[in-house]
Parts: sequence; C-alpha cells; structure tokens
Amino acid sequence: MVISKEEELVETLRVVIDPEIGMNIVELGLVRNIELNEEDDSAKITMILTTPFCPYGPQIIEQVRMVANNVMSGGVTVEIGTELWDPSMMEEGAGGDWGLF
Repeated sequence: MVISKEEELVETLRVVIDPEIGMNIVELGLVRNIELNEEDDSAKITMILTTPFCPYGPQIIEQVRMVANNVMSGGVTVEIGTELWDPSMMEEGAGGDWGLF
C-alpha cells in the first residue's frame, strides 16, 4: 500500500504529545490544515492549541516543526489558527478515556 506524503506527515505528527492531556495532537484534532507544495517538498501546517494560552504552546509548535521537517525536505511552516478547540474535534474514539464519547 502506497501512502501519500500528507498521510505520512499526519502519521509522523502523531509523535507530538500535548503534555497536559497526554494525547497526540492528531487525535486531539489540533492539526486543522496541511498544505503541501510538491515543487519544493515543503508544507504549511495550520494548527490550534487546546487553550489560547497553553503554557506548552511554543514547545508543541517547535516539536511539530521538527518532526515534520523529517518528512518534508523543503521545510515546514507552522501557523496557529484562530479556531477555539473543543472536544468534538477529537478523532472518533479518542475521548473514550475521558468519558466524552
């Protein structure tokens, strides 16, 4: 099975854990958009944080940039979106441990 560059990038981002919640940013639904530029093998990732003033925000953003650069040889830009996070953004089944779904 051949996976796309975007799928590879998403799977790689699963190693980035939100330290306060203990879940990865993909299952939390923090990755809101990925734009790939195939010409220079770069990406722009738009993500949000669980709270606007997340004390781990800078650390999480830097981890996203670092792990994504392992997949994208042309570099990665990480932007913070303006959406407010809520538990409904989580992957299906991810909130089970919290009794949310």
